[in-house]
Amino acid sequence: MEQKHFEVIIVGGSYSGLSAAMSLGRSLRQVLVIDSGLPCNRQTPHSHNFITQDGEKPTVISAKAKLQIEIYKTVQFYNGLAIKALKTEGGFEIITESGEIFTARKVLFATGVKDLLPKIEGFAACWGISVLHCPYCHGYEVKNEKTAIIANGEMGFEFAKLISNWTKDLRLCTNGKSELSLEQTQILKNHGVQIFEEEIDSFDHKEGYIKKIIFKNGERVEVKAIYARPPFEQHCPIPATLGCDSSEQGLLKVDGMQKTNIPGIFASGDCTTQMRSVAIAVSTGSFAGAVINKELIDEDF
Repeated sequence: MEQKHFEVIIVGGSYSGLSAAMSLGRSLRQVLVIDSGLPCNRQTPHSHNFITQDGEKPTVISAKAKLQIEIYKTVQFYNGLAIKALKTEGGFEIITESGEIFTARKVLFATGVKDLLPKIEGFAACWGISVLHCPYCHGYEVKNEKTAIIANGEMGFEFAKLISNWTKDLRLCTNGKSELSLEQTQILKNHGVQIFEEEIDSFDHKEGYIKKIIFKNGERVEVKAIYARPPFEQHCPIPATLGCDSSEQGLLKVDGMQKTNIPGIFASGDCTTQMRSVAIAVSTGSFAGAVINKELIDEDF
């Protein structure tokens, strides 16, 4: 790639980054999208709750988006991994794994998060297929089915309440001693929620589709879907090295304009919000692109 300086570099070329690229491309901005091709939903067979694309494969959505963005000749793509960034007098310098250096006045991180999956045999294979994180994205497809939730304490109680909207055939697996209060336990039992405190050994599944939860005491429970919210970390460590603040949950802090606490650095998509969905990623990316364009206009006018 001959061009090395851009007005905006977007690190992360999934839904939020692509949406920002379209917004900036239509604003006639010189943009570089750096992406390593590892979206967090790469194992998910279908995306839902996004109008005009409901039920489509995530890879099809992103491929179609990229084709549409390539119409805007001011937007370029770089297939690779950004590993370092430096603040410069004129903006920022982004260094890739292969050693290439690109500069820009503004940077948008749309880098998502990395889920830290538990060491339960079969969990990783089922993640995004039949082990789900969001009922709004996938709950309709498993409505009224035998469903389990892996969670404990306050989170387990609230998660069970939420999922009960989609199915009444529900069991809560605390994967160890329950941290529910006596009141919470009774409320769940009154609503027909079974509670399993035994530690989970593995999942019996076929090509990612769960059949049974196998506990360490040998008990087996048949289910068609599981909800879980494993811990996560930022997929990209660069914002932290630049001084960007994070929340207690580990999300990049942004204001209402998708700005981080570091001037010139913006963030959007899953790395900034617990509401992880394609629709929200697209929304925040599009808005971030418009805000970045306006900031460049204000600086130059």
